[in-house]
Amino acid sequence: MMNKESKYFTTGIVYDERYLDHRTGNHPECAERLTAIYQYLKEKGILKETKEIEPYLAPLEVVEYIHSKPYIESIKKLSEMGGDMLDMDTAVSPQTYEVALLAVGGVLAAIDAIMARTIKKALCLVRPPGHHSMPERGKGFCIFNNIAIGARYIQKKHDLKRVAIIDWDVHHGNGTQAAFYDDPTVFYLSIHQFPHYPGTGSENEVGINEGKGYTMNAPLTAGADITTYKKVFEERFLPTMKSFKPDFILISSGFDAHRDDPLAGINLLEEDYGLLTRMIGALAEEICNGRIVSILEGGYNLNALKLSTYEHLCGLMEIEGRREKREQ
Repeated sequence: MMNKESKYFTTGIVYDERYLDHRTGNHPECAERLTAIYQYLKEKGILKETKEIEPYLAPLEVVEYIHSKPYIESIKKLSEMGGDMLDMDTAVSPQTYEVALLAVGGVLAAIDAIMARTIKKALCLVRPPGHHSMPERGKGFCIFNNIAIGARYIQKKHDLKRVAIIDWDVHHGNGTQAAFYDDPTVFYLSIHQFPHYPGTGSENEVGINEGKGYTMNAPLTAGADITTYKKVFEERFLPTMKSFKPDFILISSGFDAHRDDPLAGINLLEEDYGLLTRMIGALAEEICNGRIVSILEGGYNLNALKLSTYEHLCGLMEIEGRREKREQ
């Protein structure tokens, strides 16, 4: 019988207790989010079927693929001074700079593991989240744009040409869109509640210059459910990716479109995330050797968050979720 060291795992998990050291106080984006997820995955026994991926502090030159040196330095200095608020939503604590580098490094480690063919897919349980972060400033709970940096890293370190980013966080990933708005090599696809924070993500935002046609937004009104999501994926997102033929797929996995999330009004259930994941996974097998890295973004009801993340991980592992029975 194979032991843990010799067994091949299809899916990797990035997690580190240091991610809890980004302290935000009484804030929706809190350390308890990660604790709830990780403890539930342990209880369900699913972590035994995944490969642990150890994160590392991202090199500054890699963070600079997306962010300016002055912005990076400002986060370092603010952390060293004891922290403060970047804006009314975005907290910096004494450990935030190092933890944010570790979040980026978790994504890089996952990409490296996939390119080394030790795994095929990975889920990065990292924080702070990233998809609202702009080159010159953090916002919307986000410090460094983990997924945008990851996309550039795939291209620069591993010499792959095309990357697709699917963002299903309920809030539009304005920072990620901005990073690639004129770039035809990274296709950004977002499905989100609209109008809603941050106010971007209308259908007519499609990119500019050489990047025109390489941004696709699917804004949804409050109350939308899996029927609408499935339609968008089947009729727009999946055919677009099949035509684009990315070498790698990244997912901005916010779970705040769940019906119980306090910060939005979309009506997904936890099992819906498993369905969407398997849809993406099937296409990834067809077009990019199954290469997927999923990166945690939002999700602020702890119970909905842990259940949704579990279903998502089951989807990455190509197994059906073993859901708890709902109370009638």
